[in-house]
Amino acid sequence: MTYEMIFAGFGGQGVLSMGQTLAYAALMENKNVTWMPSYGPEMRGGTANCIVIVSNERISSPIISTFDILVALNQPSLDKFESKVRAGGLIIYDSTNILNPPTRKDVEVYPIPASEEANKLKNMKIMNMIVLGSLLELKPIVSFESVTKALKKVLPERYHHLIPLNETALKSGAELVKSLITN
Repeated sequence: MTYEMIFAGFGGQGVLSMGQTLAYAALMENKNVTWMPSYGPEMRGGTANCIVIVSNERISSPIISTFDILVALNQPSLDKFESKVRAGGLIIYDSTNILNPPTRKDVEVYPIPASEEANKLKNMKIMNMIVLGSLLELKPIVSFESVTKALKKVLPERYHHLIPLNETALKSGAELVKSLITN
């Protein structure tokens, strides 16, 4: 199975680290991976996105223009990339920050109140892991255990004490999306 994904939002929302964490987790599971970040020169507050491809087969090119999955953390990212999701694909977005939801009817759409949930957990920096937990509940690309191990590689050592909070965020995201499925 091959997943071609784009994670997009403002710099500082953890977009690049979310994609990088997923990529590391996939590597740990012996999958083929590409991770290609892109961000504006202003970084924090500017636009940021990364393309992640995870596959059981060789990946021919890291450069793609259409995606199976879009994870959008702000309105400009949703507006820019919604049309680039393949029919039958998946869009997950932070419903706390996005006022105009996707309009496509040929893709699955999941509004996740990730920023609201991160606020409840008293740390806005884990919003990205809430969204990643939602994604992995819908598409088990990698295990939650591999993500936890990957966080040890992605996060600087001074932040390793936050890994348990990130695990809570992953589980919270999974629960949020489960509640959408059952309703």
